[in-house]
Amino acid sequence: MAFDIVITNGRWFDGTGGPSAIRHLGLRDGRVAIVSAAELDTDGAQLFDAAGAWVMPGFIDIHTHYDVEVLAAPGLGESVRHGVTTAIFGSCSLSTVHVDPLDAADLFSRVEAIPREHVIGVLEQRKSWSTAEEYVDALERLPLGPNVAMFLGQSDLRAAVMGLGRATDRRVKPSEDELRQMELLLADALRAGMLGLSEMLNPWDKLDGERYRSRTLPSTFATRTERRRLHRLVRSAGRVVQSIPDLTVPIALFPALWESVGLRGRKPLKTSYLTAADVKANPLLMHLMGPLARMANLLGGDFRWQHLPVPFQVFADGIDLVIFEEFGAGAAALHLKDQVERNALLQDEAYRRRFRRDYERKWSPRIWHRDFYDAHIVACPDPSVVGKTFGQVGDERGLHPVDAFLDMVVAYGPAVRWHTTISGHRPEALNKLSSLPEVQMGFSDAGAHLRNMAFYNFPLRLLRRARREGFMTVERAVHRLTGELAAWYDIDAGFLGEGDRADLVIIDPDRLDSSLDRIDEAPVEAFGGMRRMVNRNDATVLATFVAGNPVYGAGRFGADFGRRRTGRFLRVGEARGTVDPGTIGGRETTLA
Repeated sequence: MAFDIVITNGRWFDGTGGPSAIRHLGLRDGRVAIVSAAELDTDGAQLFDAAGAWVMPGFIDIHTHYDVEVLAAPGLGESVRHGVTTAIFGSCSLSTVHVDPLDAADLFSRVEAIPREHVIGVLEQRKSWSTAEEYVDALERLPLGPNVAMFLGQSDLRAAVMGLGRATDRRVKPSEDELRQMELLLADALRAGMLGLSEMLNPWDKLDGERYRSRTLPSTFATRTERRRLHRLVRSAGRVVQSIPDLTVPIALFPALWESVGLRGRKPLKTSYLTAADVKANPLLMHLMGPLARMANLLGGDFRWQHLPVPFQVFADGIDLVIFEEFGAGAAALHLKDQVERNALLQDEAYRRRFRRDYERKWSPRIWHRDFYDAHIVACPDPSVVGKTFGQVGDERGLHPVDAFLDMVVAYGPAVRWHTTISGHRPEALNKLSSLPEVQMGFSDAGAHLRNMAFYNFPLRLLRRARREGFMTVERAVHRLTGELAAWYDIDAGFLGEGDRADLVIIDPDRLDSSLDRIDEAPVEAFGGMRRMVNRNDATVLATFVAGNPVYGAGRFGADFGRRRTGRFLRVGEARGTVDPGTIGGRETTLA
């Protein structure tokens, strides 16, 4: 048989968790035509020698915020270069299906730290749709690099139906007509093949802009009746609700666990919640994650936690970081956009007393550990403080650590750059969470928090830990990053057997090394050249293929990457090995 591409001598993982083996793969018309222990006829085929390498399904990133970037730079190269061939967005109640550009900017910019002017500019230039099906069609006209799938965001839905002002006013409840309109739009999204509905119940995420600044996201205002009616549609379709609990009221998680349970003929509600993590602020919390989900599932539920299987290290320029939304003093500072007004507030002694009280209130709900002795300065116009913590600077100057921090923010603003690790700091805890069957690998937030974090390569880092530490087999780790996710979300991805679409990554296992931990910066050309945090471990990923197209390898993208479509929109429930003819036929020479 003639093949377009033959991959020889690689250790093949099929995505099921079954044993790996040295195999030869023949790719034809965007699919895996054969997996063979015997050598294949390579006549006329592009040849890739994978001796000593691992060949596995492309990774699935289940939690991104590429909603804006996919419109401006649809190659999504920062994920593709690390072996991600399917990216899911529309997370945390946020999507761009129905809202207009200004509302989208108010929803996305402060919460996800995506520059406001670019949200508005991209949507004003690109938005051509008014329905979910039109939105999907618009995505498929883009030169997508990876495959994409998505949720419809409840904040998008609510703002479009009620108007952003009414949707964020606690005094306003949706009318029956508005509830019915939300149901109809959600039903349209499900028919268009979307994964389900994403929500946000936590009140720490705030609106940007001038009109309704610092109100919480529309999804937080949804009534129980409203959520129940929308959940009924998702449940009956066998789709997924992705949500975040109200972290200020931990007991609020229990209704979500119960909602997932199917009983008296009611289907289980597939539920994916953020997030299973070993947080420094509450080291005991992680021990409850597995048992709570297990209890719901034993009662007939279908509940999963999302988990980032790497240390959750965040960077900040000055005080611009979402963790400060957790408490009143921090949110008050972020409410002020004008630097002069903000500095006046930060210098006010009454405000500083309030900030210190919030900082020292250790038992309040939180994600951030609120420890400036664990906040390390990496850049500052004053070189004498670089390498120190704000706590150390305070000790040297005879100041409370809060005052040391605020003094530096007033003096230098975003020019003082620092980092801390919020969670995932204990390897043994990471291994435990990564192994729980109630946990899904994900939560990279790719495409958001561009100056704050970079977890684009988290699948590679999980494989490194599995190989080195042996807490799970490499086959199991591959399954967790690919087939397990695809099966649960019911999308055609994640497997690499005969007949499957040829979305795959080839990895050099000897380069699963310290380069994976390095954080760099690179410009986002689509966002005016702003510099974002990225991962660079180019020697690790030897090649990424999407629909049989070699799109990336060893530090280089294919010649027409980002200009020719290789990925497609993955509709829920599609047949195995679905390939759009418009995505096949490219045979880049850069990887030969």
